[in-house]
Amino acid sequence: MTSALLSLITQIDDNFFRRNGKALPAPPDISARAQWLHEEAPYSILAHGTGDDPRFIYANQFALSCFKYDQEELLQLPSRLSAAPQDRSERERLLQGVTLHGIAYDYSGPRVDKFSNTFMIYDGVVWRLSQPDGTPFGQAALFWTHAKERPAWFTGIR
Repeated sequence: MTSALLSLITQIDDNFFRRNGKALPAPPDISARAQWLHEEAPYSILAHGTGDDPRFIYANQFALSCFKYDQEELLQLPSRLSAAPQDRSERERLLQGVTLHGIAYDYSGPRVDKFSNTFMIYDGVVWRLSQPDGTPFGQAALFWTHAKERPAWFTGIR
């Protein structure tokens, strides 16, 4: 794992903690937290940058498996394309709420993979990403692909 990738995962985790008061969910006994979040987390972590049509800047392995893209492909993709055209207005409403409030919880809805197959996401959390000086650099999301199935170590988001 490159130092740039390690730094980005750590920033995403730190921003989640600042907005939520808890770190991203993980077993209590992991030693290489950022590596675990990237390679082994049983939920998706995604992030996109800023701008009028932001592109993805990060996806963990679980997210890549959900969307069926490899890392290089996904990082070239505008994040709006993660939702089907009919679902984009709801996604945009959610993201605008995150811009205003910093974090949004309990989002569920359809998403679309590389091959236009639809899958559901559950218990999504979306949060604003900012540098330590407050400069925004994007938004991140966490979601599960099963409605209620969670690891034994999971104690909740809030």
